[in-house]
Amino acid sequence: MANHLLTNGTWAVLVDTGGPVPTVRHWGPDPGPPPADALSDRPLPPSTLDIDQALPVVGVTAGDPGRPGLAGCRADGSAAHPRFRATSCTGDATTLQFEAADDDAGLVLAGALRLGPTLTIELSLTNTGPAPYLLQRLAATLPLPGDADEVLAFEGHWCAEMTPTRLPWATGTVVVDNRRGRTSHDHVPVLFAGRRGFGELAGEVHGIHLAWSGNAELVLEHRTDGRRAVHVGELLLPGEVVLEPGATHTAPTVHAVWGDGLNAASAGFHAEVLAHVPERPRPVTLNTWEAVYFDHDAEVLRALADRAASVGVERFVLDDGWFGGRRDDTAGLGDWWVSPDAHPDGLAPLIDHVRDLGMEFGIWVEPEMVNPDSDLFRAHPDWVLGDPTVLGRNQLVLDLSIDACWQHLHDALHRLLADHDIAYVKWDMNRDVAGAGAHHQVHALYRLLDALGAAHPDVEIESCASGGGRADLGILRRTCRIWASDCNDALERQTIQRGWSYLLPPSVTGAHIGPPRAHTTGRTQRLAFRAATALFGHLGIEWNLLDAGDRHLDALRWWIDLHKRLRPLLHAGTVVRLDPVDPSAHAHGVVAPDRSEALFAYAQLTRSRRSAPPTLRLAGLDPDRTYRVAHLAAPGEVLGWGRQPAWLDEPAEATGRWLQTVGLQPPLLHPESALLIHLT
Repeated sequence: MANHLLTNGTWAVLVDTGGPVPTVRHWGPDPGPPPADALSDRPLPPSTLDIDQALPVVGVTAGDPGRPGLAGCRADGSAAHPRFRATSCTGDATTLQFEAADDDAGLVLAGALRLGPTLTIELSLTNTGPAPYLLQRLAATLPLPGDADEVLAFEGHWCAEMTPTRLPWATGTVVVDNRRGRTSHDHVPVLFAGRRGFGELAGEVHGIHLAWSGNAELVLEHRTDGRRAVHVGELLLPGEVVLEPGATHTAPTVHAVWGDGLNAASAGFHAEVLAHVPERPRPVTLNTWEAVYFDHDAEVLRALADRAASVGVERFVLDDGWFGGRRDDTAGLGDWWVSPDAHPDGLAPLIDHVRDLGMEFGIWVEPEMVNPDSDLFRAHPDWVLGDPTVLGRNQLVLDLSIDACWQHLHDALHRLLADHDIAYVKWDMNRDVAGAGAHHQVHALYRLLDALGAAHPDVEIESCASGGGRADLGILRRTCRIWASDCNDALERQTIQRGWSYLLPPSVTGAHIGPPRAHTTGRTQRLAFRAATALFGHLGIEWNLLDAGDRHLDALRWWIDLHKRLRPLLHAGTVVRLDPVDPSAHAHGVVAPDRSEALFAYAQLTRSRRSAPPTLRLAGLDPDRTYRVAHLAAPGEVLGWGRQPAWLDEPAEATGRWLQTVGLQPPLLHPESALLIHLT
C-alpha cells in the first residue's frame, strides 16, 4: 500500500495510491506518518468477495456492490465495466495527479486532488476507442467517518432559500439531487455530515459542494459493512454527454472541507470564494427594481440617483424595463437595445448624471431568456431550448449551445458594455432549464461569461436567478456577487443569509435594505432591523428613497456610514455563527483575522418563551485580549422594554476568555429587532 499525504497547514488528506485509481483513506486533522499497513486491514465478512474492496476517488472496482463513480457504455453495450490499470501517479505536498487506462474498453480516466482552502477533486474521461461512448455518470467519492450519522442539508424555494435541514442518517442512502437545470432554490449542492449533535463551534464536520450551475447529485451511502461515503457529481440526463472518439469530458469540480465545528468547515468554502473575488471595497448599491419597477421616468430616475448619492450610495443599478418593448414582464425580453419609449435620449444622460454624482452605473440583463412577444423570438423561434409551449414567467429559454444564438447574445451584450460606461451587470435568470440540454446550456453560459469577462475585465457581474436560484462556486468563478434572495423582508433574510453563510462569505452575498413594507411578504419592519440584517453582507438598498422622509434618510445615512467604516472587518473577517440557545433568536458575528476587533449581532426573531434572554457567550476571540464592549445603535433607536443591562449605555471591558466562557447579558428586545455588539 502506497500512501501520499496532502497538507495545507490546517488539515490533511491521506491518499492510498496503490490501486488503479487512488483512494482517499482520511481527510481531516493531520494524522501524522501512516502506521503499518496491518492497522488498515479490514475483515472480510462471509459470503462476500475474497478481496477488500476499496472506495476509490472514482468508483470503478470490479464487483463492487456500491454506487459506481463511472457509468456508461457504447451503443452495443461494450465498455460498460472497464478494468483500469494505473498509468501514472505524481504529486507533491498539496497536489496528486493520476491517470488510469483500459485499452480494451478504450477509456482513459484522469484526475487531480489539490489541497488549498478546500480539497478540490477534478476528474476527466477520454474516449480512446473507435466508437462513441455514452457517459451516464462521472462522480467523485470521498469516505466519511463511521460515526457520521447526521447530515445538514439545505432546502427552500423562491424567497425562502437555504433553509438548514438536519437529516438522521443511521442506515441506507440519502440523496440530494437537482433536476432544474440551474443550481436551484430547493436543493443546493452543498451538505455537511458528522456525528449527531455537531454544532457551529464543535464536532468533527465534513462538508461537500459541487461547483456547478446545473443538475447535480450528492449521494450519501452507508454500507452494511459500516463504511460511509459521499458520491458527488453532475446529474447527467440520458444522451446529454456522448463522447466521440478522441473527445474528453471534464466533470465539475468538487470542493470538500473539514473542521472542528461548522464555522471552521465553512471557512474553507469562504476562503476558496475570496481567492477569486476582486480585492476592492464592495460598493454600497442601490437597485431600482422595488423603487420604480418598469416605470422608467427620466426625471424620477435622476431624482432617485440624487437621493441615493446623498445618503452615501456608491453604485446605482438600473433594473428591468430599459430595453426593447419591455414595459412589463410579458414582452421584449431578448431585444437588447435601449428602448426609445423608456429612454428617448438613450442611457447616456442617466449614466452621465450618475457618474457626475460620484457613483458607478450598473444595469440589469437576462440574456438566457426570451419572451414569445419579442423581435428576437419572431425572428428565431428555432433558438428555443425545449418545448416552446411551456412558459415560465412568460419566458422561454434560449439554447446557448446554438452557435448563432450564442454569438448574437455575445455581440449584443458586448455592444452594450462597449458603448456605455457600465461598471456592473446584474445577470438574472427567472426560470428553470427543464429537461435535456441543461448540461450544454451551462457550459455555453460559462463560455459566454468568460468571453465577456475577458473583453470587459473591469465590469463586475452579479449572479441572480429569481434571487438565489444560481449560487455555487462554479458561477462565482465568473461573477463576484450572489443575489441571495428576491425577499428583502429582514425577518426572512435572517434565516436566508445565515443559510448562505455556510457556503458564501459576506462580501459576495447581496443583502439589501428594503422598504418599510416588504414587497414579498407585506410585513412592516423598523429601519434599524432591516439595516442591521443587511449590514452583514454586500450592502445595498431596494427602496424608493423618494418616499422616505428626512428622519429615515438621516438614519439610513448613519447605517451606510457604519457599514463603510466596518466594511474591512465585515468583508475580510472570519464568520462566526453561535449555536442557538433560544429558538426565537439568532446570533452571529465577524471576527478580524488578528482577532483585534469583532462585530456580533443578536437578532430577536419572534417573542421568546423566556422572560429574559439567556446569556450570550461569544466565540472566535483572543482569550488573552481585553476588549472594549460597546453597543452600536442608530440615533433614536429603541430596542425593547424594561430595565436594560448597563453596558448598552456605557461600554464595558472584558477579556476574550470571559466573553467566551461566561458571556454577556443581552437586553430584552422587541420581536424583529437586532442588537449590534462591537468589540475593539
